[in-house]
Amino acid sequence: MHVGIVMGSYSDLPVMKKAFAILDDFGVTYDVTIASAHRTPKKLADFVAAEEKKGVGAFIAGAGMAAALPGVVASLTLKPVIGVPLSGAKLDGMDALFSIVQMPSGIPVATVAIDGTKNAAFLAVEIGAVSDKALYEKYKAYREKAAQEIYAKDEKLQASLGK
Repeated sequence: MHVGIVMGSYSDLPVMKKAFAILDDFGVTYDVTIASAHRTPKKLADFVAAEEKKGVGAFIAGAGMAAALPGVVASLTLKPVIGVPLSGAKLDGMDALFSIVQMPSGIPVATVAIDGTKNAAFLAVEIGAVSDKALYEKYKAYREKAAQEIYAKDEKLQASLGK
């Protein structure tokens, strides 16, 4: 599985980096670029085309404010696009959320929570797991371990309450 990650600004990197760690944990390869839907549309189109040639399975696009970037990526590919609305100074990411989630019919963008890059990465893993049995097994083990951690924490809580 390979993922193309695009962000509109270098200042988005601290939030977007959270996806890198998850993809690394699952052995998912990815390329990352900064490209603007408005200021560098050719660079964006070239990145999407190059990722298509590499066999990209999904794109993650993080954007704030008007948040056109995920929609433009979706217009350039038939691969799944996961939009990450990024929090901003004015409306705390609500503007980006509404922009990304309101895509026109036929050009969908899966949308995660504001600054939800971790879930964007997990969704990309799930998309890849549809056709990659090894990735499916890794993700299944991850989910089972996460559930077991909750059971263990509840046991500890119940013991501390004397139950």
